[in-house]
Amino acid sequence: MTTSTDTSPLVGAPAPNPHANQFSLLGQRRFAPFFWTQFAGAANDNLFKFAFTVMVTYQLQLGWMPPAMAGLVIGALFILPFLLFSATAGQLTDKYDKTKMIRFVKNLEIAIMLLAAWGFMRADAVLLLGCVFLMGLHSTLFGPVKFAYLPQVLDARELTGGNGMVEMGTFVAILLGQVAGGLLVALPGIGHSTVAVACLLLALVGRGVAQAIPPAPATDPGLAINWNPLGETWRNLRLAHGNLVVFRSLLGISWMWFFGAVFLSQFPSFAKEVLHGNEQVASLLLVVFS
Repeated sequence: MTTSTDTSPLVGAPAPNPHANQFSLLGQRRFAPFFWTQFAGAANDNLFKFAFTVMVTYQLQLGWMPPAMAGLVIGALFILPFLLFSATAGQLTDKYDKTKMIRFVKNLEIAIMLLAAWGFMRADAVLLLGCVFLMGLHSTLFGPVKFAYLPQVLDARELTGGNGMVEMGTFVAILLGQVAGGLLVALPGIGHSTVAVACLLLALVGRGVAQAIPPAPATDPGLAINWNPLGETWRNLRLAHGNLVVFRSLLGISWMWFFGAVFLSQFPSFAKEVLHGNEQVASLLLVVFS
């Protein structure tokens, strides 16, 4: 993923108040629509994934995917696009207007959730696994935009607070999305259809809010995209390795997400096989861990 050193706010953006705290950004158009767009996206990712994991663990009998492996398979399939396409997504973020990229990604999310809704209604695990990969691709495209947008619209004094707000929002959305997914899919008789509707509504809400994000022009419109994802990923890793602080930060962040993902993916299986509890027990474990 390429980066830009341009940290100046957008033309026409209000001058920052050095005495205001970061929560004041939620009242400003340059930040608030973006914040709620990424909040809805993170919530939808996790509602969908956790509902599907609980469904496979408790409700479906799949000979080719044992319940104990469901969380790991779903988590790995979601992460795979990050490994393959993150560097390419970073180039696209630099080359094109970030607001247009965000809206394109949210349009993609609606299409994926329409497909996932059909999968939930039919209890089609193969189709839903395909949607897991596509949602991972959707998140891969959104990730670089999320971090490149803020330096372009926030003053240097606001950037740390703005990043903190986005990270806080992401983790709150992860928690709420996973809890909602586990509880909704367990509703007797209507669980699958309720999850389908909830996922689609969240995608539509995110797209609607994204329409209010102000333009964020491309930082490198002349960039030639390297369409070889493996080569570009290797080039980025070598670049990061040249800066020890950056490289160690990458390792630390990767370990944190890996450690958390392993726990989260195993809660449904642990609740069922070890604690002999129902779907609500899995959701309770999730709340305590988060």
